[in-house]
Amino acid sequence: MRRAAALIATTAAAGAAVAAVRAGSRMDPEPFPEFPEPSRPPRARMDLPRGLPAPVERWLRGIYGEQVPVVASVVVTGRARIKPFGMWLPARFRFIHECGHGYRHYIEACLFGRTVLAVNERYLDGRALMEVPVVGIDEGPKCEQAANLGMWAELAAAAPSVLVTDPRVRWQPLDEHTALLDVPLGADQRDSFVVRFDPATGRLRWLEGWRFRSSKEAEKVLWIAAQEPGPTVGPYHLPAVGTATWADQSQPWARFVTEDLRTDVDVSGILRARGR
Repeated sequence: MRRAAALIATTAAAGAAVAAVRAGSRMDPEPFPEFPEPSRPPRARMDLPRGLPAPVERWLRGIYGEQVPVVASVVVTGRARIKPFGMWLPARFRFIHECGHGYRHYIEACLFGRTVLAVNERYLDGRALMEVPVVGIDEGPKCEQAANLGMWAELAAAAPSVLVTDPRVRWQPLDEHTALLDVPLGADQRDSFVVRFDPATGRLRWLEGWRFRSSKEAEKVLWIAAQEPGPTVGPYHLPAVGTATWADQSQPWARFVTEDLRTDVDVSGILRARGR
């Protein structure tokens, strides 16, 4: 009888704990503090290049018109839901880019609005380092390949003009709604995405690339970065919502909602700072 009562009590306590965690996971955290510097006007503009694949030209002309801004830096701040250990957690994030050259990622997963997991990731000078409590540190060539693909996918959403103003970037046509995006990887390597555009709106919808999930993985996995229709952000009405999915999984592992976008701000110090 005592054993049965103890089992009932243990089960009830476990159920209560699960319910509490679920309740805490439904609470959105406060956003990161506002970035201290407002966006600056673009340092230059250039004509939309000729000879782009038709869906790429249509996409960029729909955003910018006949001229595109030359963007040197972008800071993306917002909130997210991420699934690091099989359970969805609310999070806040700040991504800081020196466009096409490196970034810092700060992501804090929260329960009841309090940080329970802080991710500090950097990709600077061609070197990547990811620090995640409990999981540990990940670095090396595979990590750098993953970071590089992630960087260009984020720029496609937050500063898409970089994909034609950076002379290292190349486009190739595939069909009327699809193109190949070829990007630099380090000093002397290349990598690529298949980029798919919405036939109805002309907007970019998916970037698909083969990416290492971690330095421990033997093979790359198809990775899909999606730009979701709906809310927009910034003066060019860029997509505010994006998801990231590993093709061998049934659903996205992350959904990011951009709430603030700053361009051409000074990121030289914060890129190499420890805090956010």
